[in-house]
Amino acid sequence: MIKLIASDIDGTLLQNGATEIPREVFEEIDRLEKKGILFCPASGRQYRSMRRLFAPVADRVPFLCENGAVIFGPGSPGPVVGKLPIPRPDADAICNDILAREQLDVLISGERTSYLCPKTDAIVRLIRDGLGNSTQIVPRPEYIPEDIVKIAAYCPEGTAPYEQEFQERWGGKYHVAVAGEVWLDFTLADKGMGLKKMCGILGVDLTEVMAFGDNFNDLSMLQSVGRPYLMENAADALKALIPTRCVHVADVLRTL
Repeated sequence: MIKLIASDIDGTLLQNGATEIPREVFEEIDRLEKKGILFCPASGRQYRSMRRLFAPVADRVPFLCENGAVIFGPGSPGPVVGKLPIPRPDADAICNDILAREQLDVLISGERTSYLCPKTDAIVRLIRDGLGNSTQIVPRPEYIPEDIVKIAAYCPEGTAPYEQEFQERWGGKYHVAVAGEVWLDFTLADKGMGLKKMCGILGVDLTEVMAFGDNFNDLSMLQSVGRPYLMENAADALKALIPTRCVHVADVLRTL
């Protein structure tokens, strides 16, 4: 029996440039809640951005944020129930490694704040205005006054030219995952680890979890649950690993 549903957002619930969660998803969250099935958004996004997207149900669901590095329980705002930061010397080094590349910008995540060391205004507009994140501009990563839970390289021309090099430099210690066409994420945690932590808090076995995702930063989550679904728009390399597919999350939720 399914007791918890975890779903990625970008490319999974939000497809083809959509900026609002489909109404039918909220209808299913409400219906399933009455049956004792809890829904959990799971994303590389910041908590504030995720709450904005899930405003109709935001006080009633937990959130797996920053690729599993920060977990918030239900509430307004919800309490932090789990956090796994990157050790600070390595965090600063990864940030500076990204910034050393002229074409790249860095997005640095604290518990509730996104920190930017912008080379142009484009990254500021994208994160502050596009995603709606709580943001703070700092001159250098070393000025950030809190734990760093996730680092993302913003690659406007695509992640392909940088993925292998960053994997070789940092993949032995950290999760380096493609999180979209222009994002390469660095975390100590991953969505699978975050989901396992959440299940322990809720008393839910991973075999009782259904999960949805579309990209490589979703793979650990999908591989850890009893009923994984990969979106049909996912890369062929992922399709070779996750055989169960769907086009729209709500279509699967209606079967429960």
